[in-house]
This record gives sequence, C-alpha cells and structure tokens, in this order.
Amino acid sequence: MSKQELIQRGAEAKIFLDKEKNLIIKERIKKGYRINEIDHKIRKQRTKAEKKILKKASEIINSPKPKEEDEDYKIIIPYIKGKKISESLEEFEIEKQKKIMREIGNKIAKLHNNNIIHGDLTTSNFIFNEEENKTYTIDFGLGFISQKIEDKAVDLHLLKQALETKHSSNYQVFFEEFLEGYKKESKDFDKILQRLKALEKRGRYKGG
Repeated sequence: MSKQELIQRGAEAKIFLDKEKNLIIKERIKKGYRINEIDHKIRKQRTKAEKKILKKASEIINSPKPKEEDEDYKIIIPYIKGKKISESLEEFEIEKQKKIMREIGNKIAKLHNNNIIHGDLTTSNFIFNEEENKTYTIDFGLGFISQKIEDKAVDLHLLKQALETKHSSNYQVFFEEFLEGYKKESKDFDKILQRLKALEKRGRYKGG
C-alpha cells in the first residue's frame, strides 16, 4: 500500500498526496457534533455533488478529472504539477501575469456558460504548470450548478475581493485582464457585469 502524505487540512476536508501513484485524495471530515447517520448522508451527498461538478468541469476546461472509485467520502484526482497562482503570479513578467489572468477569465466564462459556479474563486484555486504552459482550476468543494446571473456575478465578486487581498498592488490591472478574457467567451457578459456592479454598490452601501 502506497504512503499518503497529509498536505492540507481544512474545516471540511483533509487533502493527501500519494506520491507513488501521483494522486490527490480529498477526504471529507467526520463532524462529531452531527448524528452519525446524518453525518454520513451529508458527507456522501457533498462528495457525490463535488465529483459530478469536477467531472463536468474537466470536460470543459483544464481541471483534474476524478477517478471512478466508489468512495463515499473521498475524491481521488490526478496530482497537478505546478504552483498555485496565489504563490507564483508575481514571479513572472507583467505581460505573462496579464496573460494568465486573461486565461483564467476565459476558463471561468466557459464554466459559467455551462452553469457551473465555482463558489470559491481565489488565486489559490488555480495552478500554473510551466512545462505545459497551462493553468488548471481546482477545488470545487463549494461549487454548484446555477443558471442565475446573480450567482455568476458573485463568483466574479469573490475573485475581485481575493485579488485585492492577495495581490493588492496590481489587483485592478489583474481584474481588468480577467474581465477581458471573460468577456471574449461569456454568453451573458453585459448582464453579469451589470449585476456585479450592483453587488459592489450594495456592499458599499452596507459598509457605509
């Protein structure tokens, strides 16, 4: 049996790396405060839903396709070699940084065209593989299916906030480049952008 190394632990799941098989294993954590039967049902349902979204996303963009193993609480996917965009973006020349953000925008638009909402759009959930010169989208743990313009606008709002927090010096440039890539692919760009502006206006009003 190959050894699995714990590489990340969150509130909902533990992430293991199987170096021998070159796989990532995401295991949903049992919640002690829940009745066993309810806990089993919730973890099983959420794992199944995430697998379904991952599978659909992998057919549309560069995203790891889950293995077909019948595991109630585990998702097994290929290990993606590279660095998280959150850690590596500023290492590149500015034009490459812009290109990566346009590519991300293009990918998210393709997901939204197919009504896939990522739900956790931060630069930590994109991996850049230099050898392949490709960006991969990962972690659909908060993802869901929705046709609503509002949900797609919220996805964009989350990314803008993440850019402002993690990449504050260039976040406006990065988001503009993201929107440029998004616009080229999006079927509903004008509606989504309009809703995004309304979301930001509501946020400013509440903040005031």
